[in-house]
Amino acid sequence: MSLAEKINNDIKISMLARDTKKLETLRAIKAGLLLLKTGKDMSSGEIPETVEMQLLQKLVKQRKESAAIYTEQNRDDMAKDELYQADIIETYLPKQMGDDELKEILQEIITQTGASSMKDMGKVMGMASKKIAGKADNKKISQFVRDILQ
Repeated sequence: MSLAEKINNDIKISMLARDTKKLETLRAIKAGLLLLKTGKDMSSGEIPETVEMQLLQKLVKQRKESAAIYTEQNRDDMAKDELYQADIIETYLPKQMGDDELKEILQEIITQTGASSMKDMGKVMGMASKKIAGKADNKKISQFVRDILQ
C-alpha cells in the first residue's frame, strides 16, 4: 500500500472518529503529496518513496521548529499542537536509527570513500544520504560525519 493510500485511509478513519487534530495533520501530508505529484519532475504520476520520505521529514522538521518558536514565546498550547502533529507524521516514517548504528554505518562509508579530512565531507554526505535516506536526520548525520573526520 502506497503512502498516499495509507493517508487516505487514515483520513477516512479520522473523519469517522471526529479526530480533528489528526485529520488536520493528515490533510497537510496529503496536500504535500499532491503538490509533489503535480510538480514538474513527476511526469510518471508516481512519487518515488525517497521523495515521500523527504517530504515527511520536512514536515516533521517544520513542526518541531514551529514548536520551538512557540515555546520561546510562551505559547505552550500552540507548541503542544505542533509536537502532536510531528508525532503523527513520524509514524509514517521508517524507524529511526540509533546513534551507535548510525555512527557504525558512517564509519563504513568513510572507509569506503577514503575520506580523511573535512574536504571529503561532501562525498561522505552524498553516499550517506542515499544509504540512510529517511532513517536519520541529515543534521545528525552531518554532525557525526564532522565529529569522525575531525
